[in-house]
Amino acid sequence: MKIFRTGQIKEIDNYTILHEPIASHELMERAASRLFSWYVHRYERSRKVFIFAGPGNNGGDGLALSGMLVQERYDVELYYVKFTDKTSPDWDFNFRRLKGDSRIDIKILTSPEQFPVISSDDVIFDAIFGSGLIRPVEGLPKEIIGLINNSGALRISVDIPSGLFGEDNSGNDQDAIIKADYTLSFQFPKLAFLFAENADFVGQWEVLKIGLSEAAIRDTASPYSFVENEDIAPLLKTRKKFDHKGIFGHGLLIAGSNGKMGAALLGAGAALRTGIGLITCHIPSSGRIIMQTAVPEAMVHTDDSDDVISNIDLSGSYDAAAIGPGIGTGDATGKALHAFLKVFRKPVVVDADAINILSANPKWYSLLNPSVVLTPHPKEFERIAGKCENGYSRLQKQIEFSRKHNCIVLLKGAYTSVSTPDGNVIFNSTGNPGMATGGSGDVLTGIILSLLAQGYSAENAALAGMYIHGLAGDIAADYSGYESLIASDIINNIGNAYNRIREHSS
Repeated sequence: MKIFRTGQIKEIDNYTILHEPIASHELMERAASRLFSWYVHRYERSRKVFIFAGPGNNGGDGLALSGMLVQERYDVELYYVKFTDKTSPDWDFNFRRLKGDSRIDIKILTSPEQFPVISSDDVIFDAIFGSGLIRPVEGLPKEIIGLINNSGALRISVDIPSGLFGEDNSGNDQDAIIKADYTLSFQFPKLAFLFAENADFVGQWEVLKIGLSEAAIRDTASPYSFVENEDIAPLLKTRKKFDHKGIFGHGLLIAGSNGKMGAALLGAGAALRTGIGLITCHIPSSGRIIMQTAVPEAMVHTDDSDDVISNIDLSGSYDAAAIGPGIGTGDATGKALHAFLKVFRKPVVVDADAINILSANPKWYSLLNPSVVLTPHPKEFERIAGKCENGYSRLQKQIEFSRKHNCIVLLKGAYTSVSTPDGNVIFNSTGNPGMATGGSGDVLTGIILSLLAQGYSAENAALAGMYIHGLAGDIAADYSGYESLIASDIINNIGNAYNRIREHSS
């Protein structure tokens, strides 16, 4: 699913109107019907509905929705938040139609004192501002937004929470944005939905398809997309009857230090569950018994040091490698990482402490290449790319880093994203808060290592890896809940994730 800037969405709307063809007010009616269907399948008529409409097309959606709800005998109160005398043509069309309906009393709000009494059992539809907003809200609309947020009622925003900008909200007024429980976005999510700082405004978002032109969607370029099952299923390789372990690659996992051998165990276990043919784990020598006891399927090569990674033997024949989980940031380990990056030219995942070492040695960035996948969490990313004011700023720095250093960056988070050297960014649709637990990142590293060793490109390994990782976590959470989920649960559900991807694609 492509993610477009708000200006592009307007262009796609206009193209649809011209080429379907469909009248603009009929497209608005279609959008309102999707809102209506979403609502009536979830809520009883016993709940009173308050609709707050602004003067633009977002308000027009609210007007059209109110007519549909009244038609089905829902108890509706419609409020027009009037802060200008200008209204859109489609708003005017729906307003004239509603004025002829005696069942609807359109109340005009010109001051906060006219705000109605609303109970916690009621529902509010926010249709004051749409995605075309470019300045912070002030005056009457800001006051009404504050009253809506403090009402205690269930809040549902139409297309986008009023006051929220579609992309960059760094200069916005946080007190002038609706805090929605649900945001029902038309056709596509907005980029702003994917940033942590906007979570309290967006709430739970869903995309409602309104039949915008597939040709316009296809032909409109965007660097942003949202990966879904149908994107991942074709990437997955299938096994033939006479395949053998040599077909599925040999990976080298460089991980662990004294007290952190669990990182190596989790990475190795995940790589094996993802289908790697062979895995060798280079670990401190004190971890040999731990590794060979806990993961008997893995081969072990021990470091000269008992406690840290200090000298990596690359004499074996490896198809891909991963380095970083639990290795620490000591001088000997830093030297070993530098030597490894200079010599190893096959696909590699650079994670955790390897990223922290890299951040202290920016001259080493020249050793990165398109077959390298960096997998930082936000704090690790800031160490290599600089301080980020918010999610939008972080996204821009991620794009810049991938371009400048010609590598793949997989930035972990609620919506993990993969950026490529050509400037594209793909956001993940799987995963849940239960995965915010120690070792989850080590599992992801093992999954990506496995895919790289099996011959997936760096980009496809990162995309499939993050999707499988998140989906395995989702399946695990279905059984355990968020609080009880641990990294091993993710490993144990990798096979279930593969099965679900293939089942949903057939």
